[in-house]
Amino acid sequence: MIRCIAIDDEPLALELLQDNISKVPFLQLVAACDNAMEALQVMEQQPVDLVFLDIQMPGLTGLQLIQSMTVKPMFILITAYEKYALEGFNLSVVDYLVKPVALDRFIKACYKAKELFELKSAATENENVAPAEYFFVNVEYSLVKITIADIVYIEGLKDYIKIHLKSSSKPVVTRMPMKTIEEQLPARQFIRIHKSYIVAIAFITSVRKTSVFIDTTELPVSDHYRDAIAALTAK
Repeated sequence: MIRCIAIDDEPLALELLQDNISKVPFLQLVAACDNAMEALQVMEQQPVDLVFLDIQMPGLTGLQLIQSMTVKPMFILITAYEKYALEGFNLSVVDYLVKPVALDRFIKACYKAKELFELKSAATENENVAPAEYFFVNVEYSLVKITIADIVYIEGLKDYIKIHLKSSSKPVVTRMPMKTIEEQLPARQFIRIHKSYIVAIAFITSVRKTSVFIDTTELPVSDHYRDAIAALTAK
């Protein structure tokens, strides 16, 4: 459910807005306010995802309310004036509705908010997912577990790759494109230095213009990836 509030200083307009909200199954109205200051108090006390907001109100206007907030919910502006549309969209409102608002137009705006809400929710969930700690690769008819923290560097050999591990003197050889293995590695922990080499940043001991060292092992840096190495050493 999307938690929302309605703000309008005109009693009839506010009543109509509440009625329209009640017709949308994914909206939960938590408050109806006749001024912006009251709405701010509501939003300080409980989470609000979406605000249906009139613009021309005594005291704090709708646009001033949006500008005053540092952490902003979604806003749908509902007003009798078309002239504020550009300013409203410059404030990244979800939609701008001009009174009188037909129910089908109101519902369309609500679905735009729903789509944005779901995108934001999915992004938040992805941020909270812990990165994978291992994966499996095919080696001679078996699946071999590779722990990501154990990878020192990866070497590409035509259709195969060699995964060099800290825990073993013998690399794991598997049939896999470099692009596929690169997509499985955390970008913050690994760096591509050459079409044939991906290196764990934690194991790099020194850097030259055309190569990196992992202890005594020297790996080439191609021209295409020099900027990435330069950015790494500039941190």
